[in-house]
Amino acid sequence: MRRDHRIAVIIPALDEAGSIAGVVRSQPDWVDSVVVVDNGSIDGTAAEAHGAGATVIQEARRGYGAACLAGLHAVSDFPIVVFTDGDGANDPGDMAALVDPLLAGEADLVIGSRVLGEVEHGALGAVQRFGNALSCSLMRLLWRRRFTDLGPYRAVTQEALGKLNMEEPAMGWTIEMQVKALRRGLRVVEVPVACRRRVAGRSKISGSVIGSMRAGTRILYVIFRARLVGG
Repeated sequence: MRRDHRIAVIIPALDEAGSIAGVVRSQPDWVDSVVVVDNGSIDGTAAEAHGAGATVIQEARRGYGAACLAGLHAVSDFPIVVFTDGDGANDPGDMAALVDPLLAGEADLVIGSRVLGEVEHGALGAVQRFGNALSCSLMRLLWRRRFTDLGPYRAVTQEALGKLNMEEPAMGWTIEMQVKALRRGLRVVEVPVACRRRVAGRSKISGSVIGSMRAGTRILYVIFRARLVGG
């Protein structure tokens, strides 16, 4: 059934030259397009991705959300879009579980939950776990919906994206998508996915105290902005 639908994968990447080629090559053969958005890398990420067969887009504006938005512009004619990371932490074998509920018409957005799946030792740090738990608790308190993760591995229909009007340029991208989906009455489900240690390099979030603080602050900002202002 997956071969009957056009499916695109977006991979935001910043200095992931050590892993990006392997990530691109490991995508399922039923994926129609793999788009790597180079977010200002200085280590040859773009060249590695291109050599592995990906379509490479440059996005000079720094930020995870900015990279995702740039990727969406390139795949606007694909009915289903999957987001995955370029560090090798997500298992391509889990992609079918993300896509199939969309193809069956059972969901509009499917989130890969690392909390519900198997986590390789050292793949999720204490700061990430705490941030996930806090954010999910706030969503449950404010919007009466239980989530277990803000995982970046997710799939969404193009129709749903048209309703979400995504804007967040930074690390609040994933939670903006979840909160807006709830506010607009979209069908959101979580499925278990594996979480592996990154293949190479250092995490832009958990790899430093400053990165963790910036990400956490931005996520909280997006939550409370959505509650107070809407959108």
